[in-house]
Amino acid sequence: MSELLRSYLTVGIFGVAAIAMAGAMLTIARILRPQRPTPQKLIAYESGVDPVGGDWAQSQIRYYVFAVLFVLFDVEAVFIFPWATRLEIYGTFGLVEMAIFIFILVLGLFYAWRKGVLRWV
Repeated sequence: MSELLRSYLTVGIFGVAAIAMAGAMLTIARILRPQRPTPQKLIAYESGVDPVGGDWAQSQIRYYVFAVLFVLFDVEAVFIFPWATRLEIYGTFGLVEMAIFIFILVLGLFYAWRKGVLRWV
């Protein structure tokens, strides 16, 4: 067996073991947990707002906008940290590119601010 195939086999064995372990833990938890459903526990709960209507509850869009903005600036950090550690290799070109990237993100933040998206109340 080649070394490359052996590496893939090792990854496959660990993957199967991880899936089996997760399945075993979920099965054990399902067997051992108490099951006492009450009407209060079965009500949909969303961001501290009581649901309105029958089976369908409408949530406010601002929660989703906050989530998208969080993901946007979280992804920004994923790009900035590796760049900052290797700044001397990228030189002036890398600095200019990152300045443009940050400028575009700041424009997006100001746009969201002006639209009132960041107002919580």
